[in-house]
Amino acid sequence: MSDLNDPRVFFAAERTLLAWNRTSLTLMAFGFVIERFGLFLRLLTPQRVDPLQHGVSYWIGIAFILLGALSSASAVVQYRKVLRTLKPIEIPEGYAVSMGVLVNFAVAGLGLALTIYLFSGPGL
Repeated sequence: MSDLNDPRVFFAAERTLLAWNRTSLTLMAFGFVIERFGLFLRLLTPQRVDPLQHGVSYWIGIAFILLGALSSASAVVQYRKVLRTLKPIEIPEGYAVSMGVLVNFAVAGLGLALTIYLFSGPGL
């Protein structure tokens, strides 16, 4: 429980949540690039490969995307734990504390949707 009675504690928690949001977006973007780079390399090779066969880059890319989605969702859990320790005086009146939560859940959901799309598509 915070005894500072200062809204800067709340804003520090929100900045941390948004930093995790950026981290999760970066992980997912990196995973997508890795997954698509493997596809690019397969297109450059002259040998014919089954389009449903996935290489190592596909699985590593999927793992990064899922890691990003998981980090976004777990950041919300941590943020909510910190919010429960704050006093009402530390949260500015009328401030929407759920906006960062909604954005992080949207990022996590879109990461899962991207994973489902990459699993369902033929890889092209």
